[in-house]
Amino acid sequence: MSLLDKINSPEDLKGLSIDELDSLSDEIRKKIIETVSCTGGHLASNLGVVELTLALHYVFNSPEDRIIWDVGHQSYTHKLITGRRDRFHTLRQFKGISGFPKPSESPHDQFGTGHSSTSISAALGMAIARDLKGQDHHVIAVIGDGAMTAGLSFEALNNAGQLKVPMIVILNDNEMSISRNVGAISKYLNKILTTDFYKRFKRDTKNILEGIPRFGFSMSRFAHKLEETFKGFFLPGQLFEEFGFNYIGPINGHDLKELINTLDSVKDIREPILIHVITQKGRGYEHSEKDPSCFHGIGPFDTQSGKTVSKADRPSYSKVFGDTLTGIAEKNKKVLAITAAMKEGTGLEDFARRFPERFFDVGIAEQHAVTFAAGLAKEGLRPVVAIYSTFLQRAYDQIVHDVALQGLPVVFAIDRAGLVGDDGPTHHGVFDISYLRHIPNMVVMAPKDKEEFEEMLEFAIDLNRPVAIRYPRGRCVEEFPGSSAPLSLGEAEILLEGNDIAIVAVGNMVYPAYQAALKLKEMGISATVVNARFIKPLDNHIIKTIAERHYHILTVEENAVAGGFGSLVLETLSNMGIDDVKVRLLGIPDTFIEHGSQKTLRDILELDSEGILKNCLRLKGVGDLKLNR
Repeated sequence: MSLLDKINSPEDLKGLSIDELDSLSDEIRKKIIETVSCTGGHLASNLGVVELTLALHYVFNSPEDRIIWDVGHQSYTHKLITGRRDRFHTLRQFKGISGFPKPSESPHDQFGTGHSSTSISAALGMAIARDLKGQDHHVIAVIGDGAMTAGLSFEALNNAGQLKVPMIVILNDNEMSISRNVGAISKYLNKILTTDFYKRFKRDTKNILEGIPRFGFSMSRFAHKLEETFKGFFLPGQLFEEFGFNYIGPINGHDLKELINTLDSVKDIREPILIHVITQKGRGYEHSEKDPSCFHGIGPFDTQSGKTVSKADRPSYSKVFGDTLTGIAEKNKKVLAITAAMKEGTGLEDFARRFPERFFDVGIAEQHAVTFAAGLAKEGLRPVVAIYSTFLQRAYDQIVHDVALQGLPVVFAIDRAGLVGDDGPTHHGVFDISYLRHIPNMVVMAPKDKEEFEEMLEFAIDLNRPVAIRYPRGRCVEEFPGSSAPLSLGEAEILLEGNDIAIVAVGNMVYPAYQAALKLKEMGISATVVNARFIKPLDNHIIKTIAERHYHILTVEENAVAGGFGSLVLETLSNMGIDDVKVRLLGIPDTFIEHGSQKTLRDILELDSEGILKNCLRLKGVGDLKLNR
């Protein structure tokens, strides 16, 4: 029996020696690699925190002691040793364990995390609650260096340092978040080390050492070699000490003995502590060590070659976005691209390489990204902000106040709109229509296929007003079997004409709606299929026309029904005084959708061609029929 097979709870770690813990680390890495190669997931970040996780659970007593994992990209080892080893093969699978901390899954998952930079704030709240209730457990936040670029982290550090609440923050520094860290924080040491004081200190020290007879020059060379160590050990702490934290580190995040001794020595200090831990992202797997960005979030892959397993023969929407924007930027020198630590994820690698002076990765700082874009637009440039739908939620106020209120021509390229699949409720982009369509001055579009997406991007950049284009995760529909009318602001297109029912679909739901209509035709039911194209402004003329010609209307969207596209259609019909039609809204119900493949979730939610067909039949009063899937 392996060591890992004997670990059913963190308590089982405490009797192991350091050598046994090292062996357990190797077993855990092997288990994570084997599992993620089948299920997909966040590999490199999890391989980097194996020893740190073991040390935390060795020293502290979870779940009595609260360990909060920022984002959750670091939680796989934690899950393996907290009673979920036997279910680990179900990672990110429908009805399996989540890829992120999930309190409903285990009492050891103290706080639900999926978006970055929340751990210190949550930990401070838990620490204050502990003290108010007269309890005496430890609270530990584990945050990656990439998450430290977000303002929320510094707001929390500032508050915690001011309150002097006993808590521990572990800064997991692997010098790389999803994309390489950027910004002033990562350059903090360089700025300090180029001051006149430091240069004088360095010069004077060298002169003193070289003045020592016989040994001076060798000591000077030795001191030079120690320079980087000196920088690391003494200067990083200045920033955190100013926030009111006792700084310790940096320490080797793969040395279990050092980690355990450090944690054990600080756990009873009754002040805020920050421990700076240096780890290697992707550690223990050659391919992820060489390319940690690629292996940050990856689908199933071959463990020997490291190559992903994919049968897709069509480009992804992210790839089409990046290629199209790069082509536009070649002709239009005013076009810039902005992303928030997602250069690879949003398909902007080539743009960044071709136009480095017009590409900006602002780090995990979505609010800043939006207002930064507003400033660029105010000066006559054409910024395109590429952010996942779920992350753009963090910048809602900036969209309203800094862009839309001023009518500035910022284009929002909203990637991963709709169901993203295995990452689950923290990452599903199913609210953007609802939180964008009510904002004045905003134009909201969704393409049905690759060709329309390319056209929409050019159209948006030329429009001279705030525009959002939402598009899904996954592969494009390249050749849509229908007409493709030229784009005109606020105009939908009719793809099929029928008499019995009208299906009004938006974005990636147009293709399955079209397929459903073809199946209805085989059953003797003729359907009109409308590609809405524009969520805002809605094509009121087409809505009025189909309402006059059809008694039954089905709206289809991969967004929350509450406040979504279907709701807008109902509002429009009401404002027109049309109340003699029967409308059914198909979309995301009023609940958080769990993790599972996109195909599985769409099947369950009836957001595929068969589901749309069923809803058409129900709307017509035909009822459920036995359909071949």
